[in-house]
Amino acid sequence: MIELYYWPTPNGHKITLFLEEAGLDYEIHPVNIGIGDQFKPEFLKFSPNNRMPAIIDRAPADGGEPISVFESGAILIYLALKAGKFYGETPRERTEILQWLMWQVGGLGPMAGQNGHFGVYAPEKIEYAINRYVNETNRLYGVLNKRLEGRDFIAGDYSIADMACYPWIVPHEAHQQNLDDFPNLKRWFESIAARPATIRAYEKGGEVRSYATPMTDEQRAVLFGQTAASTQEA
Repeated sequence: MIELYYWPTPNGHKITLFLEEAGLDYEIHPVNIGIGDQFKPEFLKFSPNNRMPAIIDRAPADGGEPISVFESGAILIYLALKAGKFYGETPRERTEILQWLMWQVGGLGPMAGQNGHFGVYAPEKIEYAINRYVNETNRLYGVLNKRLEGRDFIAGDYSIADMACYPWIVPHEAHQQNLDDFPNLKRWFESIAARPATIRAYEKGGEVRSYATPMTDEQRAVLFGQTAASTQEA
């Protein structure tokens, strides 16, 4: 059994996408990031960066004590190795997948995340910041669009690279991107959206999100105003 500590954000959706595709048994523990669940001491014991998602594998492959994993990219690799799925079979295949997983973790996710922050959440609209991240998101969409030319998926067969990238394309309208400008990306996006496992994963997210309330100024401060000092107080 996989215990998934989760909130329905793009990084959270990565993990439910994998779990639904692989058919692994899992249980969701909601981590409401708007009210500060991610700073609770019991959560920090296995997710020291104050971020979800995180997992605890109660039945690891070696039969030993439970294994906890934080950081969405690391979780995807761990689960792919555990399940023996969606991570290629040869070193060359895995290298290709790993490159694009790191591209998402280090590029697409952070840049689209800042895009969303300054465009949607920031109380003050800073034109330079909005333009900076909208333009960089656009560039990254172009990189992925070019990569998908003549390919069904990012790195051979459907893999954790696709699962990592897809949730960051879902909010394309909020990120001020038009998928019609990226035909290869649009085709890929629509094919993943239609997968039964994707539909199930996002339905799970909708169930969890129903626990949330509209974001208040206090919740915005919890989500975006933490410092090293404040996290030490948890």
